[in-house]
Amino acid sequence: MTVKIRAMMMVGGLLGATTIAGAQTVKVTAPMELTEASVTDVQAALTAGRMSSVQLVKLYLARIAAYDHAGPELNSLIRINPKAGAEAAVLDAERRAGKVRGPMHGIPVIIKDNYDTGDMPTSAGSLAMATSQPARDGFVVKKLRDAGAIILGKSNLHELAAGITSISSLGGQTRNPYDPTRCPGGSSGGTGAAIAASFATVGWGSDTCGSIRIPSAFNALVGLRPTQGLVSRRGIVPLSHTQDIGGPLARTVTDLAIALDVSVGYDSEDAVTSVLRDTPVPKFQASLDKNALRGARIGLFLPYFRDTDAEIADTVRAAIAAMRAQGATVVDVPMAEFDTLMANTSVINLETKFDLIDYLRTIPNAPVKSLRDILDRGLYDRQLEVRFRVIDTILNADSEQHRTALARQVALRARMERILDSLQLDAIAYPTVRQKPTLVGDVQNGGTCNLGAQSGLPSISVPAGFAGDGLPIGIELLGKGFTDTRLVAMAYAFEQSGSRRLAPSTTPALVAGRAPVAAPIVVTTRARGLVATTRITLDRVHSVLRWSATVQNTGGAPLSALVLRRTGDAGRISGPISGAVASGTTSASIAIPAGASRVSARLLGPGQSSGNGSFPLTYADRVAFERGRLTVAMYTGAGVEPIEVKVGR
Repeated sequence: MTVKIRAMMMVGGLLGATTIAGAQTVKVTAPMELTEASVTDVQAALTAGRMSSVQLVKLYLARIAAYDHAGPELNSLIRINPKAGAEAAVLDAERRAGKVRGPMHGIPVIIKDNYDTGDMPTSAGSLAMATSQPARDGFVVKKLRDAGAIILGKSNLHELAAGITSISSLGGQTRNPYDPTRCPGGSSGGTGAAIAASFATVGWGSDTCGSIRIPSAFNALVGLRPTQGLVSRRGIVPLSHTQDIGGPLARTVTDLAIALDVSVGYDSEDAVTSVLRDTPVPKFQASLDKNALRGARIGLFLPYFRDTDAEIADTVRAAIAAMRAQGATVVDVPMAEFDTLMANTSVINLETKFDLIDYLRTIPNAPVKSLRDILDRGLYDRQLEVRFRVIDTILNADSEQHRTALARQVALRARMERILDSLQLDAIAYPTVRQKPTLVGDVQNGGTCNLGAQSGLPSISVPAGFAGDGLPIGIELLGKGFTDTRLVAMAYAFEQSGSRRLAPSTTPALVAGRAPVAAPIVVTTRARGLVATTRITLDRVHSVLRWSATVQNTGGAPLSALVLRRTGDAGRISGPISGAVASGTTSASIAIPAGASRVSARLLGPGQSSGNGSFPLTYADRVAFERGRLTVAMYTGAGVEPIEVKVGR
């Protein structure tokens, strides 16, 4: 087939929300469906000769063209690697010659744009660093390329990785593919959104306080913050040398394990990895065990169930119950002194200013020299202003405050490991984030990321399920230092009990290389001399339901209303209580019976004979349509009972 891929006007491969124009025609064959395809799926197709890596790159670029700055406009990528196709051709030639480097050979991946690439600028999302060109690849990037991976593109992030909603002056606002009105988590939100949308097989982010785990939770992905020392920090734009660490985000635990095996290793240029100099490197793929939860002991960490959204708490507890069903023993872990123990353990704001200066000294002809340069030139997103100016007030890298925070981190780690030892726990479990993804522009609350980040202990986020509004929920497992493979094995075993991941509806499989075009559904409702014709279009790509309706009256009772109704939705949901402020109660969690019906949208009212409109397509409405629970209901002046006709199926 031949498809039109919208050309991406580039400056050094740079993408922008207003830079897509024109069209170029490329030949794309589709030997397999890439939506949700795993590393092993794609590698099997390459091995069998059903596709080449060159074709694979084109297919992923078609998905990016359809959905990143079009369709739901996820805005997940800052730049595309202009040499990706050429690199794929070299790897195809190696394969034909009988050389396959490993499971990542010829596989396209996405990396966060704070990973140094010697052939592309590394911006960290900052307009000030749009042309900042490192002299060489960072440690992880080199390992990826040595393993045969293709760097397809570099993803957006919260500027300088200094936040968790993924907005930057160079990349703009990234959106969540499960609900584009919401944030994807951060700071690696561009990677999270891109991998959730199947723009590549696996992506890499960095975690200083949750920046791998939060976007994993918000995009139904699995992501590990490794034990500090397993992954080199060299070639990652620093936010805090003490707390920074890189790692992958993936759609399956197997993909994560493959990616971790490429990521970890000793680096003579990063002293923190000296722990691996004389010890075997962990083997993640070899550690996968479907029975890993049998006999495991999991602690339900109660401090992180405070101030938690009811649906999130219920979903995480259900995930814990599933682990118990697989043979795990679960015990409650209260910790009255937790808040005191955690206080003043972050060193991020104390290190950023000086770490950034040190990093920029390594960049030939760096466009800026410091955070002060960025502030003076106004080259930052306004949402970062307070954070950046606070950071710039720190006077000395070596201060009593910094030394105290480091000492408190050591105490935190020791205390958590004593708890794990004394209760003979393999891990403690809690919600990855205690609140749902925030709306774009709002502050994200409910973080639990500081425990893993400030203790240096490994922690993994795994999909636990979905809220009633279709937003993903993650569960986090934290273990003792260097038990990373054990955490991944338990996550794998949990995944085998039933997948808790669903692909986002806004980025479906392409049709002839393009986003599918929604076809209207026509529903005719007749009752008591009235005939209503309703055209409904469920546009999943844009998350919009569009409608038009006309009513003919042939002498019957007048129309009272034409509405869209939804039935079902049994279960427990939480939400705001309209008009309840005076009573002091603003939200509630309540059970919904299986046969309940409610009005999703009013289409026409009394005296109206025609109309049209649109409204956001909710997750509940999408599910109701797929399951035959969405109807057009007509109410007449002759009675209150509606005449209903099922929409679609």
